[in-house]
Amino acid sequence: MYKIMIADDEGIVIDALKYIIEKSFGDSCQVQYAKTGRSVIELAESFRPDIALMDIQMPGINGIEAMKEIRKTNKSVIFIVITAYDKFDYAREAVGLGVMEYLNKPIDRAKLTQTLKQAMERIDSERERRRNDLRVREQLETAAPIVESGFIYSVLFQQNYAREVEQFKALLGVTEDSGFMMVIEYDALAESESIAKTVDVSVQMYENDVRLRETIKEFFPAVIGPQMANTVILFVPCARCPAEREYEQRVQIIQKARMMAKKLQGIVPAKFRVGIGSVKSLEDAHLSYTEAVNSSQFSSGEVAHAGDLPLFCGYEEDYPVETEKAIFECVQRGDVAGTVTESNRYFEWMAEKWPEDPQDVRLKSLEFVLWAERIAYGNGGQTYRFTSRRDYLPTVFGAQNPEELRSWFLSKMQSAAVNLAESREKRSAGLIKQAQEYIRSHFAQDLSLDSVSRQINVSPYYFSKLFKEETGQTFVEWLTGVRMEKAKTLLSTTDKSMKEICSAVGYSDPNYFSRSFKKNTGETPTEYRGKQWT
Repeated sequence: MYKIMIADDEGIVIDALKYIIEKSFGDSCQVQYAKTGRSVIELAESFRPDIALMDIQMPGINGIEAMKEIRKTNKSVIFIVITAYDKFDYAREAVGLGVMEYLNKPIDRAKLTQTLKQAMERIDSERERRRNDLRVREQLETAAPIVESGFIYSVLFQQNYAREVEQFKALLGVTEDSGFMMVIEYDALAESESIAKTVDVSVQMYENDVRLRETIKEFFPAVIGPQMANTVILFVPCARCPAEREYEQRVQIIQKARMMAKKLQGIVPAKFRVGIGSVKSLEDAHLSYTEAVNSSQFSSGEVAHAGDLPLFCGYEEDYPVETEKAIFECVQRGDVAGTVTESNRYFEWMAEKWPEDPQDVRLKSLEFVLWAERIAYGNGGQTYRFTSRRDYLPTVFGAQNPEELRSWFLSKMQSAAVNLAESREKRSAGLIKQAQEYIRSHFAQDLSLDSVSRQINVSPYYFSKLFKEETGQTFVEWLTGVRMEKAKTLLSTTDKSMKEICSAVGYSDPNYFSRSFKKNTGETPTEYRGKQWT
């Protein structure tokens, strides 16, 4: 079907053109017409013609101006000009509008028919091109997830790395040689939900795979791996930034990740957690992945970045991996009870599996203790003393029986978790103390969550969460409290004006300061001062 619009102010011309079109092309054409320039423009907007037979001389807006307006909203329409005047008078002006042909009145039927056939062939060719483009695009859309998954597998497992990764980069249009890994974990919203509910969330994730991928790419130019269990793995290509800009880059990534998680939850009602690794070369992307996984596992927040959290290395695969993994996860979290339980489970495995190899059991016990202590020392504020382990070898190899070795092993693993938990509490308290001291020294300035978190070198999101956990107040509440106390002191001990006091405690608007003071104290600044001086 071809849509043909006739623009002419002569009814007899319109009737003649309609007759020729209907006689020559039958039901393959839908014809509409208009007699003035304005009505032609309006008809073109609603009718969306494929071909427009345009008279130049029409009442009101002439044909040239009408074509200019139509071209703004319909880039593909084919114009055929019909006129009683010499085409050279206006050909120069019309050439930029894409006019295909000029026909002089009276219209020759054969010429018109031939011209329309040429226009229809052009339309058919363009439609076929668009269909082919859509087919190619559809095929690429279908293949893209497969290619992206191949890229993820290559950078993570380093298989045929040099050859395959470069091929994947070319296919995906990835130009950067560095970037960061991200893991998105999802689960049922309520912790108490059944396994069936968790399965239902996974089903919804797979059903909405296309929408989820599109949403992720609204925030990050990511290469997206397949959904595995309850996790989606991403690689986000980006250049390494200078050390002085690392903080800004980290904060921007976290902010985007939080917005992304919120939008994903609008698609699938699930609990999303995002772990983010640091920017590394493609060769070291697997290390960024480990950081991303650990960031997600060792933080209770919705989004966690490796730059904000202390992390540890991966696991050996020649032993009970899940139990070993659980041990060091508990140590990392400072989970004392969990560390003892999992360590005891691992020792039971060693005692049952290797009863004839006591030396190996001793060595493995010593290895685990040393590694747990390394985690504790590396992430805490403890002072390492070179001679603090001088009794380890005599104790381990002097143990008279498995139970004696087990007792030593569990006590040392427990101590590592206790030390890490205590040092982490001190670190958190130290960061908040540092932030509080900065606030007390700079409360008269234009302070914000961003500016203070920058001073202690953690992201605003992590700082906000930590501040609330340590103080029981939000950053704004605590800052306001400091300012109000200083304002009270100035009101009761000086004769400074309200404007001066307002400025001295960090407010630029006296009215806002007055409202805030009353909200926090129940009195206006004037009322408070009046009571202090009576």
